[in-house]
Amino acid sequence: MATLEQGAPADAEHGDGVRRRDFINIAAVSFAGVGAATLVLPLVNQMNPSADVLAQASAEVDVSAIQPGQAIKTIFRKQPLFVRHLTPAEIAAADAVAVDSLRDPQTLEERTAAGKSQWLITMGVCTHLGCVPLGAAEGENRGEFGGYFCPCHGSHYDTAGRIRKGPAPLNLQVPEYTFTSDTVVQVG
Repeated sequence: MATLEQGAPADAEHGDGVRRRDFINIAAVSFAGVGAATLVLPLVNQMNPSADVLAQASAEVDVSAIQPGQAIKTIFRKQPLFVRHLTPAEIAAADAVAVDSLRDPQTLEERTAAGKSQWLITMGVCTHLGCVPLGAAEGENRGEFGGYFCPCHGSHYDTAGRIRKGPAPLNLQVPEYTFTSDTVVQVG
């Protein structure tokens, strides 16, 4: 049997068990980890959006006063938002277009909420250079296809907000929205 040096612990020779140094190392690393998390959490939390930004993250629009054929222009996330109440004739004209002939092929059904095809909700920003197209208010030039017209560079959109003529590469963007009732739409 091997003899132990004076003052050496009995399990040091065999290497089993937790030594005091191991415990101190584990405790120090754990303490440092908790301290780092305590410092990092406020730094990460400051990157969350502020209350005023969260308030603008969604908007409610009352559509009860919009008559068929009318459109309104409102603001969503500091950008124009077009809400249009399509007439049966406008819906039929949009459905009659051959989708494969469009630059950015989408049907009216894909651009409206299920069961609410009479309500077209799009961002009011031209997809060419970010101009605001005309056609959301009464008497504005609605272009060759009866939808929206961007006079800056000549982009024409149809009644479904789809690009039909001009330099714009894409249709007017449709934001996420849900109908919270028959007359109120929550956008965002």
